Amino acid sequence: MNPAEVLVDHALNLSWADMPQTARSAAATFLHDTLGVGVAGARAAHADDILAAARGWGEGSDGRVLGRPGVRLPAVQAAFVNAFQMHGQEFDCVHEPAVLHPMATLGAALMAECGRSGPCSGAQVLAAIIAGADVSLNLGVAATTPLKFFRPATSGLFGAIAGVARLKGLSRETTLDAFGYGLGFASGTMQAHQEGKPALPVQIANAARAAMMAVDVAAAGLPGPRRSLDGDFGYMTLFETAFDFAPVLETLGQTFRITEVSWKPFPTGRAGHGGIVALQELMADHDVTAENLEQLTWRAPPLIHRLVGRPAVQPMTPAYARLCLPYLAAVTLTRGTVGLGDFGPDSLSDPGLQQLAERVTVVADDNLDPAAFVPAEAVARLRDGREVRASVTTQLGSPAWPLTRDQHLEKARACLAFADLDHVHAPLSALFDRFETLEDAGEVFRLAAGEI
Repeated sequence: MNPAEVLVDHALNLSWADMPQTARSAAATFLHDTLGVGVAGARAAHADDILAAARGWGEGSDGRVLGRPGVRLPAVQAAFVNAFQMHGQEFDCVHEPAVLHPMATLGAALMAECGRSGPCSGAQVLAAIIAGADVSLNLGVAATTPLKFFRPATSGLFGAIAGVARLKGLSRETTLDAFGYGLGFASGTMQAHQEGKPALPVQIANAARAAMMAVDVAAAGLPGPRRSLDGDFGYMTLFETAFDFAPVLETLGQTFRITEVSWKPFPTGRAGHGGIVALQELMADHDVTAENLEQLTWRAPPLIHRLVGRPAVQPMTPAYARLCLPYLAAVTLTRGTVGLGDFGPDSLSDPGLQQLAERVTVVADDNLDPAAFVPAEAVARLRDGREVRASVTTQLGSPAWPLTRDQHLEKARACLAFADLDHVHAPLSALFDRFETLEDAGEVFRLAAGEI
């Protein structure tokens, strides 16, 4: 068995009729979510710098950029910028079992491909999302040990290749060649996460561009390595400590991974969401405040400690703060929630938030699951001697606790408003209500670029 062949056959041959409505609806919902987040990302830290860099590689007319009316770039450059914007504020959807953001790489590449290949129907785009997500997320789920590379970029690259290949109608052989070149292009280090640097969204941006390049190289006729996933020097062999393909490949055509994806209700690392929700519960049920809190301990699985257990420091960058639970808790205690506006210079340098963050500690429990986000517990010790607790067993925004339609639409509205594109919200949402029937999905992409 060659896992690359099995995944490529699945991605290319799965028929629209065999894709259940649950998967179609999830694909449309998370494309809507991703485009909104990408529009807000036009105001993310370093987004203008990324656009300037991409413009230095050449101007073009194929690719639109989210939230930037009139901007045109070559398709691969547009994919690069849009993917950066989609992940630049840690607000894009996530698949918890795979520890992977599937839509930034995939969505940016598909949007760019539609721009350069001509009209793509809504159904074609949704089918490409479902197929591409099955590839990237099954790679993440197949890993049996903690991640050491940044899977949204590395596994995400193969998902984007599969989605673009399906959208273009490539042959099996050409798509396998593209996977081979994806192996050659794959990169994405967790060092950027550990240091809280904006290199994380840059790595996702590079993966979106690399996916299109891999497809183009293969389509030009260059043969690529065929054991791209499990060979002696294949992707999983090099990028994961241990893996097992058999269980996940058996689920193909039965479990559609896009239906397992979670919204992010807060623009932070997903590992910080449980702590925010638990703290909100403590504030509502036990009157915990910034004034009466003496110490807050968040006891959670080791993955959470690893991803967001870092201390608040000065100076602190937006990328670091989004992955710092003590800072996120301080913001929640002060403002009741965490939003897009909480990562500007004034907030990041606020001495009151810094002092409050110093009262928050993240402790790893003995959970042996390398991908576990829950269960976790917040323990607040108050100045009056009380000790109160709140447990989280399900993440807000997950399939087990999904956002309501109103919450989904409010997130989309807030993202567009952050980029001063409030007027786009109503027509964009209306198009998504009938997205799978659209003859030209470019209508949606043009709106999200601000062209209305």
